[in-house]
Amino acid sequence: MLAPMLDAKGTKILAKSLFKELRASGYTANQILGLSTELIDLVTRDLRAQGEARPDGEKSPEATAF
Repeated sequence: MLAPMLDAKGTKILAKSLFKELRASGYTANQILGLSTELIDLVTRDLRAQGEARPDGEKSPEATAF
């Protein structure tokens, strides 16, 4: 299991390792891009669902970061 919080360096290492593993397994750049897009979509949906679950007027930490 991955640590809940990865620092920037750890995130880069994880991304590079995953990319290399996918390429070595025969995935094309376009397939990896599609996977990345799907992951972003899932994270976006999760963040929206978390925001909708909050009481009215209470901002999520993610909303204040932008």
